[in-house]
Amino acid sequence: MRTDYPVGSRQHGGALTMVIVALFFGALLTLGIKLGPAYIDDITIQEALESLEGTEGLSTMGPAEVRRLINKRLSVNNVRGFDAKHISVDKNGEYVVINVDYEVRNNLFANVDSVVHFQHEYELKGQ
Repeated sequence: MRTDYPVGSRQHGGALTMVIVALFFGALLTLGIKLGPAYIDDITIQEALESLEGTEGLSTMGPAEVRRLINKRLSVNNVRGFDAKHISVDKNGEYVVINVDYEVRNNLFANVDSVVHFQHEYELKGQ
């Protein structure tokens, strides 16, 4: 390994490379901070809807009652930015079909926004 460099020679691009790397990881961190909560809320919404499976009297409930039950579970799980109008509840015999279709918009910086779209369908049967 050579350690004797000529006088006046130095490594070029070290500082620029570090700035580019810092900007890259800063952008990734910003995306994670801005988009992460939307995905965490979606996972919570999915778990709340899946937990309805086997609920006592679910097959006999009307759409408004099922919506109210879903809202109660989302409130308990601290999902605040979700609007129940994105949930459609239909009956298919003894099954309750729940469709969730919504999008989350976040401002990343200045006039740059992100849109994340979520769509889920559940076919549940009560007891």
